[in-house]
Amino acid sequence: MDADRVLAVYHKLLYAWNVQDAEGFAALFTEEGCAVGFDGSQMIGRREIATVLAGIFASHRTATYVSKVREIREIAPWVTLLRSAVGMVPAGDIELNPAVNAIQSVLFVEQSGEPRIVLLQSTPAAFHGRPEVAAALTRELEEIARKERQRH
Repeated sequence: MDADRVLAVYHKLLYAWNVQDAEGFAALFTEEGCAVGFDGSQMIGRREIATVLAGIFASHRTATYVSKVREIREIAPWVTLLRSAVGMVPAGDIELNPAVNAIQSVLFVEQSGEPRIVLLQSTPAAFHGRPEVAAALTRELEEIARKERQRH
């Protein structure tokens, strides 16, 4: 599977979150795809993903993702893994909230010639006992957030 197409779908995923488009977010998954949130909550299937996110988006303005893709690796000709570090800028703020930095693993499969997400896993980037690693990640993501602000 072409890495550029996988990256494009990942960017669409983050964009859909950032503009609070629950249907657009869910549409990037396979029919039975699974999203595991930062808090461990699971949404299984496009319909559940769209429904749960629509409720979240309706209740409040969510933070905006910034990301740094670390790796895109083909596992098999029809399966690709994307790993990324992400941070979030709370709504109405310009500074990253380091408490919600995460590592995302996204597994893509090819369906009908298109990359689709079968699993999105967000894991807190707590780095217990390694505050220097957490601080370095925050600095890296803050730089990306700063560049995003300058572009807009």
